[in-house]
Amino acid sequence: MRLFLLLFSIISFNIINSQKFDPKWLNNTPARSIGPGGMSGRTTAIDVVHNNPNIIYIGTASGGIWRSKSGGISWEPIFEDQITASIGSIAIQQSNSDVIWAGTGEGNPRNSLNGGFGIYKSLDGGDSWKNMGLKYTRHIHRIIIHPNDPDIIYVASIGSPWGEHKERGVYKTINGGKSWKKILSGNLNTGAADLVMDPKNPNKLIAALWEHKREPWFFESGGSKSGLFITIDGGENWIEKTEKDGLPKGDLGRIGLAFASNKNNIIYALIESKKNGLYKSIDGGKKWKLINTKSGIGNRPFYYSDIFVDPKNENRIYSVFTYVNISEDGGKSFSQLMPAYGVSNGVHPDHHAWWIHPDDGDFIIDGNDGGINISRDGGKSWRFIGNIPVAQFYHISTDNEFPYNVYGGMQDNGSWRGPAYVWKTQGIRNSYWQEIAFGDGFDVVPDKDNSQYGYAMSQQGNVSRYDWKTGNNYTIRPTHPNPNIKLRFNWNAGIGQDPFNNNIIYFGSQFVHKSTDKGLTWNIISPDLTSNDPSKQKQSESGGLTLDATGAENHCTILVIEPSSVEKDMIWVGTDDGRVHITKDGGEIWTDVTKGLKGLPEGSWIPQIKASNKNKGEALLIANDYRRFNYEAYAYKTKNYGKTWERIANSDDIPTFTLSIIEDILNPNLIFLGSDDGLYFSLNAGVSWQKFDSKTFPTVSTKDLTIHPREHDLIIGTFGRAAWILDDIRPLREIANDPSLTNRLFKLFSPPDSYLASIQQPTGSRFGGDAIFNGTNRTFGAQIKYFFNPDSIKFKDINKDSISLKIYDNDRLIRTLKKKSPKKKGLHKIIWNMDEKGPNYPSRKIKKIKREASGVSVKPGNYKLVMEIGEFVDEKWINIKSDPRLNISNKSIEESYESAKNIENMIKIVFEASNQLAKSLIITKDFEKLLSKEDTLKFKNEIKLTSEISKKIIKAQDLFFGKEDKRQGIIRSPNETVLSRIRKAYYYSVSRPNGLTKTEKILIKQAKDQLKSALDSVNILFERDWSKYKLEMEEINISPFKSVKKFNINY
Repeated sequence: MRLFLLLFSIISFNIINSQKFDPKWLNNTPARSIGPGGMSGRTTAIDVVHNNPNIIYIGTASGGIWRSKSGGISWEPIFEDQITASIGSIAIQQSNSDVIWAGTGEGNPRNSLNGGFGIYKSLDGGDSWKNMGLKYTRHIHRIIIHPNDPDIIYVASIGSPWGEHKERGVYKTINGGKSWKKILSGNLNTGAADLVMDPKNPNKLIAALWEHKREPWFFESGGSKSGLFITIDGGENWIEKTEKDGLPKGDLGRIGLAFASNKNNIIYALIESKKNGLYKSIDGGKKWKLINTKSGIGNRPFYYSDIFVDPKNENRIYSVFTYVNISEDGGKSFSQLMPAYGVSNGVHPDHHAWWIHPDDGDFIIDGNDGGINISRDGGKSWRFIGNIPVAQFYHISTDNEFPYNVYGGMQDNGSWRGPAYVWKTQGIRNSYWQEIAFGDGFDVVPDKDNSQYGYAMSQQGNVSRYDWKTGNNYTIRPTHPNPNIKLRFNWNAGIGQDPFNNNIIYFGSQFVHKSTDKGLTWNIISPDLTSNDPSKQKQSESGGLTLDATGAENHCTILVIEPSSVEKDMIWVGTDDGRVHITKDGGEIWTDVTKGLKGLPEGSWIPQIKASNKNKGEALLIANDYRRFNYEAYAYKTKNYGKTWERIANSDDIPTFTLSIIEDILNPNLIFLGSDDGLYFSLNAGVSWQKFDSKTFPTVSTKDLTIHPREHDLIIGTFGRAAWILDDIRPLREIANDPSLTNRLFKLFSPPDSYLASIQQPTGSRFGGDAIFNGTNRTFGAQIKYFFNPDSIKFKDINKDSISLKIYDNDRLIRTLKKKSPKKKGLHKIIWNMDEKGPNYPSRKIKKIKREASGVSVKPGNYKLVMEIGEFVDEKWINIKSDPRLNISNKSIEESYESAKNIENMIKIVFEASNQLAKSLIITKDFEKLLSKEDTLKFKNEIKLTSEISKKIIKAQDLFFGKEDKRQGIIRSPNETVLSRIRKAYYYSVSRPNGLTKTEKILIKQAKDQLKSALDSVNILFERDWSKYKLEMEEINISPFKSVKKFNINY
């Protein structure tokens, strides 16, 4: 058949370039979630179906909504295709549990909070969602559904701490969310921090308004508009409770509220004021009394101020904060419920969500900064849920090991190292991940000289040099030689490793610090590169009514230090107050290049600058200003050291603020960009942008991106869904180079190198069930990607419904893989197990051969791939390599390969012989059927001959397969058969790393000898017994005979 290379009509590049690439074309090759799940992330909301508590919903700060239908054994994400993944509240309509409400935007306004876009409703248990408005409330902390009329919903919007806006307070709908009415509010800085409903009177609600404001450099909690309000008519009228009613005097801050379900006249309020205290009402909220002001009631009210009451015991109270404290005496005293540190059964601190079953106070679910825990005995013991990967990575990086590892630091959860994929069965388990440094984790930089070591950051500039194997970590935080100068480190400070000298690292305070001995000593190589605005350096006073000087508001600091990889001593620096500087001489002279950033508000945040790895003076820059209530998207590019900047992304392209960016390491047309709502890509150097479809990569805050230089994977650090990998971006690279590829019938892409890796069983346990986290592992085998277009006119012409992939070793065809043509246009993948065509495996019976059998593994080397659809052909080469962890000589590889091929030849001979025996047996069975219908006395001799020859055939089959044993149970033949000897010789031969030994040679000889003996018997059977039988039977007028062949070992 004549073959044609893929030649298609040439279309103008400008027309092609204007055609939009559909992100859904990537859905068949989605990014992989690799975890970890063992260090989960901040959980903000919990609700459970009361009459079926196996159905659990949790909301996370920035990882969407997760659902379990198995009581917490297995979980699935169900909020992946919205514009936000930040959840502040969840409420199930208990009268119809298919109806679920979700308020977006977490309600704990720390410096790293994520915002939302209103309230959503599901009518099918979370399978699909519809936005029901309140988009600009930004943060919804509570939702209450009227128990008797589900069309009545109350929403408490805490609002954005970053800006003054009117869309905050308490809202109500009476028509299931079709329209909303604000029924309680304060000023533009005041939102609803809590809202509770009387368990016996749904018209009575208590709301807590909270006046607060966050700046990038300061936080203020409390004000005259904060207060406690009560309505008894469903929000038509409200009464504010004051010091006259027993509440504290002066400005109030955040307030947490709780009814006692069994005695609704008892209400508790945790109130931030000049003296924080727990207050109690025993008359339904008319009067209040201070119960407790000791530290056990809670701390850091801006971050957590929640209190809960046991549904059956009004005196059992839980205060949920850094720890969970319990009171058994109505709040007079508290003790810690469960430990965190210093024990083997600790529960992660920093608690934000708490659910108690209304009919069973022993059934509790806890949500904290480390995920979810479940107790069925009132908190005496806890089960951690380790399969919800919602970690919040600030940064991501990799090493160059085999397989390579992913590194990153997480919000509140340290710095971690885990594999990008594993050469083990099953998935990427939590046990494969390791915490390598404590604290809040930020950037992690593996040492290029030896990845056992590296640099890990924590808050307040606490950078350390780690040793992940031994744990011998030590601090390398820079100091200033002048004791009177205080260094200012950002919560997430900048660090950089010199690409020309692995001993040199840089670290940022307000200065750039340089170390030439891997952090042991430091020199300052810059002046203060920030605005050094003293009005933004009052962090010791931050917090308002309750001070919270943790360093999270440190300002006028360096965020990013980016040395150029193509120009020695050239460094880019960005700050949290909008300054961008460069040096071309290692820090002797610094130049401010901020002014060219047209359209960027002064003082914006500069979290990333990515220097080009191709051209001097080129860089990409990400900026954002959401900390000042500006959600515009900013991304820039310069080609002249920042003299001028071109804006390459704005809110017309991307609806949320930008966080990260990276240019492909080979093709500058391909750029990836991370925003608060997900991952975007450009195929034309930033002229236009498209978001990855949620089936390829979910909606999630995307903080950092890197491309592995060897394997060309895109590694994605998310702030809410842990780490992800988009394997092998070469196809996108080629499409960015030539967009017309997607118009072809198909296009075969250059595949990545593949490794003949040894595969292990998983560690810890062989069987994981459903509760153990298994990150998606890379599929074993060679990953061969192609783009297919079923809409092509040429596809309609050829009338073929299958794709053929032929693999050649030089000119020798060694394997043919076939699959049905995909139904949808897009990028697809074929897996080749790096094997040659093998012999069909022998059987006692004739089996229909449906596909080509797998054979011996190929040798390392280059192989030609030829993809065919009808007469259309495309070709590529693939490089197969040995397992890089093993030291295997070429001689050993050759010996194993040749012996395996020889053994396969034995199997081929056995297949042919056994097939002939099986066919002959069928002939005898046919004779038996035919003769049974005739005169049995007349054909008595023929029937006897047929019976005898059948037994001889079965006896010959037994030489290869062993005697058939039809007893039930596990049957094992006591004697070696031809096939058992062949199998043994094969397994030994292909597993020897140093070539064949005496053992393998003996086994091969034994197999060969026994095969020869069996073939001799088969040949005698057919030459003597079968021929005689044939002559006898041909004398009668019935003849189903076929020709037979003689068998020999041909080597």
